[in-house]
Amino acid sequence: MDIWADIKRTFKEGSVLTRLIYINLGVFLLIKIIGVFFYLAGQPFHLVEWLSAPSDLNTLAHRFWTPVTYMFLHAGFLHLLFNVLGLYWFGKLFLYHFEGEKLLSVYLMGGLAGAFLYVLAFNVFPVFASVNAILLGASASVLAILVAVAVYDPQREIHLFFIGRFPLKYVAAFYVVLSVIGISTSNPGGNLAHLGGAAWGWFYIGQLRKGKDWGAGLSAFVYKVGDWFKPRDRMKVTFKQQAPPRDDYEYNRQQNVQQEEINRILDKIAQSGYESLTKREKEILFKQGKK
Repeated sequence: MDIWADIKRTFKEGSVLTRLIYINLGVFLLIKIIGVFFYLAGQPFHLVEWLSAPSDLNTLAHRFWTPVTYMFLHAGFLHLLFNVLGLYWFGKLFLYHFEGEKLLSVYLMGGLAGAFLYVLAFNVFPVFASVNAILLGASASVLAILVAVAVYDPQREIHLFFIGRFPLKYVAAFYVVLSVIGISTSNPGGNLAHLGGAAWGWFYIGQLRKGKDWGAGLSAFVYKVGDWFKPRDRMKVTFKQQAPPRDDYEYNRQQNVQQEEINRILDKIAQSGYESLTKREKEILFKQGKK
C-alpha cells in the first residue's frame, strides 16, 4: 500500500523526534490490535503486563527488558495523546538547540532514570511494602526533555492555551511540583518516575555544559543496533552526482533539466494524484522540498 510506503519513508528520512512519535503510536496500535484477537478468542491478554516495569525486584529480574519497553507503552488513548503531544512540543524546543542524537539519549536515559527511582522508592519506603505495581508510559522521558531544555534556555517563552505566555522554567517547575504533590495520590509510581526523568534532564544539561555528554554512548549503541536491522536491498538505486558546472551556461542547463523533471512530476500529480508516482519520483520530490 502507498500509505504504508509513505509511513516507512517518513520514518526512515524523518528526524529522531518523528521516529520516537511513530514508535509510541505503533506500539500502542499493535498492542490494541493483538488484544482484540485475544478478546475474540476468549483468552487472557498479558502482553501489557510483560512490557511494563514491575516494582517487585524478583519480577523485574525475570523481566529485565521492561525498564526500556515501558517508556513506549500506554494504557489508553488519552494517556498516549498527552504524552505524544508533550513529546512533540518539548522535543521541537529541544531540537532548536541540540541535534537528534541528544534528544534520543535524553528520552532513553530519562526513562531509565524514572524507572530506577520508581523501583527504588517502592522497595525502600514502608508505604509501598505490600504494593506490587507496574509502570508504563513516556511521561518520565517527556519530563526529562522538558526539564533539559528549560535548564538550558530558561527564559524562552511558550504560549499556553487560555493563560498566555510563560517562561519555560516556570512550566517545567510547575510539572515538577505537580509530580511531587501527586506522589500521595492514586498514581505514586508514575509521579516518582516523573521526578526521576526530571532529575536526569537537569543532570544531563549540567554535565553537558562541562563538556560531558553522558548519553552519547547510549545513542551510539542504539544507532549501531538499528543498522543491524536495516534491510539489505539486492538492487540499490543510486543517483549519480552531477559534475560541477563549468560555466554559467552549463549551470543554467542543469537547472532547467531539474526544473523540467519537477514540472513533469507535478503535472503527473495533478492528473493522477500523488499515489501514481513511482518511488524514484517521490524521492526526487522529497529532496526538492528539503532544499
